[in-house]
This record gives sequence, structure tokens and C-alpha cells, in this order.
Amino acid sequence: MHKCFVFINYSLFKLLNLVLTKNTSKIMQTNRILQISLVAAASFLLSCVPQRKMEEEQARRKSCEDELSALKAQHQDFETQNKEMKTQLASIQEKLGDLQKDTTIVGSDFRSMSSRYSKLNAVNEELLDKYKRMMETNINDTKKISTELNATQESLLKKQDQLKRLEDSLNLKQMSLESMKLALQQREQKIAEMQDILNKKDQAVASLKKKVSEALLGFENKGLTITQKNGKVYVSLEESLLFASGKINVEAKGVEALKKLAGVLEQNSDINVMVEGHTDNVPMKGTGEIKDNWDLSVLRATSIIKILTNGNVDPKRLTAGGHGEYFPIDPANTAEARKKNRRTEIILTPKLDELFKILETN
Repeated sequence: MHKCFVFINYSLFKLLNLVLTKNTSKIMQTNRILQISLVAAASFLLSCVPQRKMEEEQARRKSCEDELSALKAQHQDFETQNKEMKTQLASIQEKLGDLQKDTTIVGSDFRSMSSRYSKLNAVNEELLDKYKRMMETNINDTKKISTELNATQESLLKKQDQLKRLEDSLNLKQMSLESMKLALQQREQKIAEMQDILNKKDQAVASLKKKVSEALLGFENKGLTITQKNGKVYVSLEESLLFASGKINVEAKGVEALKKLAGVLEQNSDINVMVEGHTDNVPMKGTGEIKDNWDLSVLRATSIIKILTNGNVDPKRLTAGGHGEYFPIDPANTAEARKKNRRTEIILTPKLDELFKILETN
């Protein structure tokens, strides 16, 4: 019964990985394998285990399905929100440019109207002066000047009205510009926060790789390699470092290496751990606990999990899975390729809780 549930957990994990990488064809294939596995497990449980254990396993299966749905939704929300933020940022920048152009034009018009207003005031003063002089000498001329003065005053009033409208328009444009600038600053701050978290995550991964390399210094190039890719640290251990051929019990030198790794994990509680077992393509047929390469890969991963959790590493952070012979490093059918493929990979992944919080509050 334990093997059935380990296989189901592996299938769910594999399906989750494929969803996150958008591999549709493999998602469908893995989903079919998961469905067959669930039916087989259900049949096995109905015929072999008590009702209480069957209900517990059904609850575990539902929990896995809920977790898978939640992770898919989070992944899709992340991509959608990222695209929306980029689109909104581009739109805001375009509007900001238009407003700056409008503000420049309105400011130019305002200065031009102010200049004209000053000139009209000067003309008005000049006409008033003429009016006074003409009143003393010629009534007709005085009437003509009076008419000109009225026309000038009317024109001046019109220009004042135009100037007021331009001032109001300029104020509105200025307010809109300030609002757009504030919105842009807020967007830029969000993006900066997200980038800062991603940078911190990359720094944390690099720091974690350094700590793991220092802890396992004596084992590197002796069946153990440490690499950093896709924001994760991969610790790959060859079969010769951990297990005898076809066995699931970790040998002494492998236990020593795993305990040193557990010490690093105890000091870095924000790291999730995935242990994946891999075999070569030589079929394994047994009648006991280990019946095939699937069983061998899963049980080896479980053995490593148990050693890592003997200390203060929280079991909730660890996941065990097996791939059998289906994820080889070297697909060649040679002794050297089979040696490379018989391995266990321990994948260390920093948690992204802060990034998810920013996305949820956006």
C-alpha cells in the first residue's frame, strides 16, 4: 500500500512540474498515468486495506489534487498579472508623453497670450492719453478715439477670457500630469520591489550553493556534483556514493555526505527540498519489496529523506520522488551512460512567499 501512494505522489509531482513548464503533451500523458495509478491504487485499497486507511489515503489524494490546482492557478495569475503590469506601464508612459506635449503647447500659448495682453495694456494706456489730449482740441477726434478705445477694451476683455480659459486648461493638464506621474511611480515601485525580491532570491541561491559546496567539499568530484540553474541548487550523487547495486540502504560514506547536507538545511529553513531517484535502463525484475526500477528509484529517494530528517530538518519541507529510468542524463546505451544515469538528485529551492504577497496585493 505504501508503494502505491508513493507512486501516486510521484505522479502528482511530475504533473505539477509539467504544468509549471507548460508541457501540454507530457501533461496529458502524465495525467493518464496518474488516472490509471489512482484507479489501480483504489482497487488495491478496496481489496486489501481497512476502511479507515482507505479514507486517509483518499484524503491525501484530494489534498494533492487541491495543491496542484492552487499551484496552477498561482502560476497563471502570475503570468497574467505580469503581462497586465507591463501593458499598463507602457500605456501610462505613452499618456505621460502626450500630457507633457500638451502642457508644453498650452504653456507656449499662455506665454503668447500674456505678451499680447501686455501689449494691449500698453495700447490702452496710449489711447487713453490720446483721448485726453483730443478732448481738449477736437470733439470729433475725441469720439473717434472713444470708439477705438471701446473696441480695444472689448478686445482686451476677450483676450482676458481666453487667457483665463488657457490658465484653467493648463491647471487641469498639470493635475492630470501629476496624477499620472504618481501612478507611474507606484507601478515602478512595485516592479522595483519584485525585482529586489528576485535579486535577493538569486543571491540566496548563490549563497546556498556556496554553503553546500563548502559543506560537501570533500565529496565533490568523487561521485557528487553541485550546480545552480533555474533559480535552484542541484546536488547530484552517483549511485556509487550512496548505494550498492540494486540496494536501497545508504552506505556509510553516503550517510556522511547527507548528514553534512542536513546541517546546511537546518541553518536555511526557507529552502524546500525535492529528492529524486533515477536508475539506468537495465530492467529490474523482483518479487520482494523491489519489483522494478520504479520501486528502486522511489525507495532510494525515501531512504535519503529519512536520513535528512533524522536531525532538525522539518519533514514538511521535503518531498521524495522516483523517475526510474525515464529521465536519463545520457540516452546512450553504454556502460558509461548507464553509470551517469544511476544517480540521486537533491533539488534545493528557495521559497517565494514574499513575491506571491506582492502579487496578491497588486
